[in-house]
Amino acid sequence: MRHGCKGSRLIFSNFTNSNIIIGYLSAIVAAMLFGSVSTLAKPLLSTVDPIILSSVIYLTAGLFFTPSAARTRSKITTKYFFLILISAVSGAAIAPILFFLGLKMSTAADTALLANGETVFSILFALLIFRERLRPIGYIAVTLILIGVFLVTTNLDFNSSIFSLNLGNVLVILSTIIWGFDNNICKIIARQIHVSRLIQLKALIGGSILLGTVIISGIPFNIQSEQILPIILLGVFGFAISLYLYLHSIKRIGVIKASSLLSLSAVFGLVFALIFLHELISINQVIAISVMIFGIHLMYTYEKKDEIIFK
Repeated sequence: MRHGCKGSRLIFSNFTNSNIIIGYLSAIVAAMLFGSVSTLAKPLLSTVDPIILSSVIYLTAGLFFTPSAARTRSKITTKYFFLILISAVSGAAIAPILFFLGLKMSTAADTALLANGETVFSILFALLIFRERLRPIGYIAVTLILIGVFLVTTNLDFNSSIFSLNLGNVLVILSTIIWGFDNNICKIIARQIHVSRLIQLKALIGGSILLGTVIISGIPFNIQSEQILPIILLGVFGFAISLYLYLHSIKRIGVIKASSLLSLSAVFGLVFALIFLHELISINQVIAISVMIFGIHLMYTYEKKDEIIFK
């Protein structure tokens, strides 16, 4: 009997560890995909209205997950439908409008770096409002990651345009505050509803609200044929799949850890700029990346691994 208990504990431990690994890998891939959003979206905003772009992107994301959502059997109670509605209005309607309006007024580089605010606000909301907790070593790890985020974002150049309080930068920051709150709401919803179903409903509701805004406001639908493929790629990879992976990560390792890993989107942005645009990475940014990676190592190696796996 004792051997049976040991065997059961070993199987459970292996199962838990594999799910934790999936959680970490999901967040890292989500960060890589999300890191490409500003670069892909900026050229489109020169001719496409931000509200139209937001609407099409979220409707695309919702339609993309419709086949897999149809195979799920998630029962949606009134409480959870209300939470989905809050998530859709805030995270799939208001936040993307603010983000793309800000991106249009700012640079792609500044927007990509300011998007790290989502990590900070997700963690703050998780700690202060939603009562998520870590071990002491976990707080040290998160602090190191946030220091790395600060170094990557500022490059210790306090005369940079990223510190200017122009309207574009302010709108991007506001969008990250809303997304930070929305991420915590999504964690609650994911306890009851399959992630595919959650994204489908959230994206279709949010996209429909945005489309209604376009129609009521009389905004001309000015998407060119050559812009359709980039918008579809942006909707599927930059939002749908990245959000799917991020929410799966939240379910397995929590908002704080998943959001800390999402901050790697800035690192991937720097790497993409080095490879494709031949932009140099400064020594401060190399140090920042090293600090972030060390923080992630601490968090994975020494933090508790008893997360609850939902649906």
